[in-house]
Amino acid sequence: MNTINLMLSLGLMWKGMLAIFVVIIVVFLVVNLLLRVTGNKSEDSEQ
Repeated sequence: MNTINLMLSLGLMWKGMLAIFVVIIVVFLVVNLLLRVTGNKSEDSEQ
């Protein structure tokens, strides 16, 4: 097993994991922002 290749792979892997985490956070924030801007229509229609 080549140690240099292993270290290069781990470096690439943590960057990929970080990118996935950042995308999940961005999607979460955009969904919350849209819900706040548009309002929750289901609560309004029940009253």
